[in-house]
Amino acid sequence: MTVDLFAGIPVRDYAAAAAWYERLLGAPPSFLPNDTEAVWELAEHRYVFIEVRPDHAGHAMHTVFVSDFDARIAQIAERGLEPVGRETYDNGVRKATFRDPDGNEIGFGGGPV
Repeated sequence: MTVDLFAGIPVRDYAAAAAWYERLLGAPPSFLPNDTEAVWELAEHRYVFIEVRPDHAGHAMHTVFVSDFDARIAQIAERGLEPVGRETYDNGVRKATFRDPDGNEIGFGGGPV
């Protein structure tokens, strides 16, 4: 059985959010279903999407766990974005948290060093 995941992120300003997520994710959207949504495929069958929904903007919280944590965070920094927070949990798992222009929280997690 195949399961596709679409994690939604409500935003106020489509153009500002799309530009920010391109910087965060390092690529333009994978596809544009309509004038108010943009979708990025993070891995096969795993997507994040922005959608203009002003009344809900700023409330998303997603964490993407990656095997290339250090390289990923360095690449994002090269594109001009810095995390608003970094954590290392007792078990060594690390997390870097970013906030988009609306305040939505997008974290990247990685295994212990």
